[in-house]
Amino acid sequence: MKVVVQRVSGAHVKVDGKIVGEINNGFMLLIGIDENDEKADAEWLVQKILNLRIFADSEEKLNLSIKDITGEILCISQFTLIAEYKKGNRPSFIKAAKPDKAVPLFDYFKEEIAKSGLKTESGIFGADMKVSLINDGPVTIVMDSRTKS
Repeated sequence: MKVVVQRVSGAHVKVDGKIVGEINNGFMLLIGIDENDEKADAEWLVQKILNLRIFADSEEKLNLSIKDITGEILCISQFTLIAEYKKGNRPSFIKAAKPDKAVPLFDYFKEEIAKSGLKTESGIFGADMKVSLINDGPVTIVMDSRTKS
């Protein structure tokens, strides 16, 4: 799994012109699921994300986690994160998990995040989504459960 973690002061996602997920201060997560990903990948990422210290403390040092600030989380499925682009200029998405595997794993990821007690919202898997966000910083971290980086 690959996740792009963006620290935001606000974000929302629309489907067919209607807001289906909206948060204030917290994380917007773009989540890509590979055909070889399993629950263990989701679990590792959830723990890293919930404990990632990228919010400012009273001394303006990035020392607080999303749990420390009681932030909010918006999860967006993003199969394009699994793109292969070594050959040519048109990316291939052949390694992205098919919906029958990706949907349950995406739902599991969201459930694990929600267990933190933080407000957790999401887009709609496979929908044409319009995502708006206000980057805070900007602070953006890319995580990959395969390489643990």
